[in-house]
Amino acid sequence: MILMLTASLAVAQVPAGQRTAFGILGGINIQNLNGQDFNGDNLENDVIIGYHAGLNIQIPVAPDFYFQPGVLYSSKGAENTSGPVTRTINLSYIEIPLNFVYKGLLGNGYVMVGFGPYAGYAFSGTDKHDGGSVSIENDIEFKNVVDASDPLTATYFKALDAGANIFAGYEMAGGLFFQLNTQLGLLNINPEDNRFSGDDKTAIKNTGYGVSLGYRL
Repeated sequence: MILMLTASLAVAQVPAGQRTAFGILGGINIQNLNGQDFNGDNLENDVIIGYHAGLNIQIPVAPDFYFQPGVLYSSKGAENTSGPVTRTINLSYIEIPLNFVYKGLLGNGYVMVGFGPYAGYAFSGTDKHDGGSVSIENDIEFKNVVDASDPLTATYFKALDAGANIFAGYEMAGGLFFQLNTQLGLLNINPEDNRFSGDDKTAIKNTGYGVSLGYRL
């Protein structure tokens, strides 16, 4: 409703030949969790494949330039193998990207280049360990501060994430479009953990790439 209201208020300022348009999109994510462990050593995780889906509004603000807010569901995480055990972390986010987009005429369609910030909130997640015939999966809990009395077997992350988007793509004359995405998380999503003593240098950030396919009305 907020996005629709924003679009309606912008109609009076539409430059000639441009219009406000709604888009629906989805695609795959290639995600990782990068940063440092407790001792300050770089994390050596492997990427996992996730997906995203959502809506956005493209609001003209100047000739060939648009403001593009939206809302997305996005799955993220990472994988790590140590000996016979593979650990997979999956995180599910609702994200609000606030992108600025340039669209230039190319052939019968438009080339697109966009960038902007995003904010995300994790609402669910799992921490799974697979080793041979044994598999253990626990739900991730979201807290900013982990108390000393909290169980050592639980996995915690901060729910809030934020960072930057960059993408490029092509929109056809009929409204079908595709784009290549890059996303760089700027917030440390590892909570303050009072279960362990010492100088905790853990810092974990979301990093990802992706491909989107969509249609603009």
